[in-house]
Amino acid sequence: MERFCDGDQAAFEALFARHAGRVRGFLARMVRDGPLAEDLLQTTFLSVIRARGRYEPGTRFAPWLLTIGANAARDALRRRQHVEAYSRESEPAPSSVQPGVGDPGMRRQLEDALQQLHPDQREAVILSKVEGWSFEEIASMRGISVVAARVRAHRGYEKLRQLLGGLEEA
Repeated sequence: MERFCDGDQAAFEALFARHAGRVRGFLARMVRDGPLAEDLLQTTFLSVIRARGRYEPGTRFAPWLLTIGANAARDALRRRQHVEAYSRESEPAPSSVQPGVGDPGMRRQLEDALQQLHPDQREAVILSKVEGWSFEEIASMRGISVVAARVRAHRGYEKLRQLLGGLEEA
């Protein structure tokens, strides 16, 4: 990143090649929408270009990058929530059918449950359990205390237990 900040365009291409897959996966789990995750990936790297003057040399790049991506995902989720709330006012809600216990759709149930978490909790759960980040890394990335990162993840785990309670019997 320091080379890119100094004007080396090839360094940006290397950063993109090295980190795009991980960021895309993170964004896809956050927003659960492949095309939106692709758009957010592009937005994230455009933000890196725009924010390169604010990058502090010596800062770990991956947490800085994922912070930018997480902010983009949260913004997109807020926009989507606003649009969905507006469209629900004018259209009748479609009926939804939950897959049965033991159904091959168990992964889908987990993904649905993740989407019901508060974005901060979802982010903490995904970063800790899926991405394998420590709470210290999550705290550093989000600019919060380690305790706050643990609390967000714990609340997310508890909410998932509530939402997925029927799966324990399966």
